[in-house]
Amino acid sequence: MKMSGGPASVNFKIFLLVIALAIAGGTLYYTQKLVTKLQERERNILELYASGLEYIANSDNPNADYTFLFDNIIKPIDFPLIISDRDNKINPERIEQKNIKFDSTLSKSDLKSFLENYINEIDKIHEPISVTYADTIILQKIHYGDSELITQLKYYPYLQIVIAALFIIIGYIGFSQIKRSEQSNIWVGMAKETAHQFGTPISSLMGWIEMMRLNYQKPDAILDITEEISSDVEKLNKITYRFSKIGSKPEIKNHIVFDEAKKVTEYFNRRLPQTGKTIELTVNGNDKCCAKMNSELFEWVLENLIKNALDAIENKKGKISIDIIEGKKNIEIEVSDNGKGIDLRRRKDVFRPGYSTKKRGWGLGLSLSKRIVEGYHGGKIFVKNSTATEGTTFKILLKKC
Repeated sequence: MKMSGGPASVNFKIFLLVIALAIAGGTLYYTQKLVTKLQERERNILELYASGLEYIANSDNPNADYTFLFDNIIKPIDFPLIISDRDNKINPERIEQKNIKFDSTLSKSDLKSFLENYINEIDKIHEPISVTYADTIILQKIHYGDSELITQLKYYPYLQIVIAALFIIIGYIGFSQIKRSEQSNIWVGMAKETAHQFGTPISSLMGWIEMMRLNYQKPDAILDITEEISSDVEKLNKITYRFSKIGSKPEIKNHIVFDEAKKVTEYFNRRLPQTGKTIELTVNGNDKCCAKMNSELFEWVLENLIKNALDAIENKKGKISIDIIEGKKNIEIEVSDNGKGIDLRRRKDVFRPGYSTKKRGWGLGLSLSKRIVEGYHGGKIFVKNSTATEGTTFKILLKKC
């Protein structure tokens, strides 16, 4: 129930960063591996082409028709290709190139210079393949660059990393805004919940003071009133204790659920007439089953549910029942009312910090109740059912003793 981030939050952020770096590194490694394989394949194609040229140069039948062979090797090539002499020079009368973009208006001499400069650039990427005669004399050199696919693959992981980084930055900014908004809602909700918690005993004390004024000459009545005042003061002390324990680990013990629920309903029943409504508040079910709980915190949960039920009952007459059922593994506690119910679309929102449809209540009470039941007791709390005509039933599951 801590209100600020701690070591666990920092560790989680580090974990996310490590995972993001691992994914980026893995993507980069895998893409570069694909690029290397494609480059090897393209070089193998050119080596096959060079072998064909060597075969012609060394052939005893120079007039043989090798059109089919070269058409099937050269045509599929989609990467830049230039053939030069042994000194990387271009014959302007017989330019052999493929997939190189240049200005078609260039003169032969300008085109020769352009291609020779281009050769110097692509030779930095790939070593040229030599076409030899008798395995010793270099006749020609084949210079080649990367295909468009390889170029795209090379830059793809970096583009992906940039997009991922932008996404993370935008997500972090958005998450920070949401977190700040949620923290603001928590503080607002905490203020409302504090007022909500103190409201009942303070209103009760004001009522007892007024009764003392009316019955100051009746010692027996004054004695009864002072006992009730003492009960309200004890209640205020309990509320102070609860808020002081927010963030600390509660002590879990075995308790009879019926007895704990009865203490809460007895306190409310003595004060319900002050609300101006006729409310029947009862505890039903198994009075022997035992659950693992913290008594103070469990009372807080029931009080929140009862107060919310009281707010939901708009008629002068209402009914709130707490039913205790012993299951195979859990103790089931159902808190039902005949109030106005919860909209189906809002059932999950009622447990969200700061959510409220009323001037008081449901600001933080149900959020704290959820944290108490699920975070501290390892149980469950949820809206079992709710309709506009029959009211709402909250269900709590706690571990059996």
